[in-house]
Amino acid sequence: MPELTTIGRWLFFLGVGLALLGGLIWVSSRAGLPLGRLPGDIRIERGNVTCFLPFASSIIVSLLLTLFANLLVRWLGK
Repeated sequence: MPELTTIGRWLFFLGVGLALLGGLIWVSSRAGLPLGRLPGDIRIERGNVTCFLPFASSIIVSLLLTLFANLLVRWLGK
């Protein structure tokens, strides 16, 4: 069983990472980036129901996160 300090450290970094991701999303929306309004994103509205399928935005975010993860792994030397 891992030590509590190890678990605490992972939870801390997870929280910091989530806060940074939230800040990045907030800044990108303020900067006018069209995430959620790209040509491949689908929005269906019928009366009181709205269905939103952000296909293109999901692909772009996935590519950026993959690039970031690869750079981080190379930087840490693993």
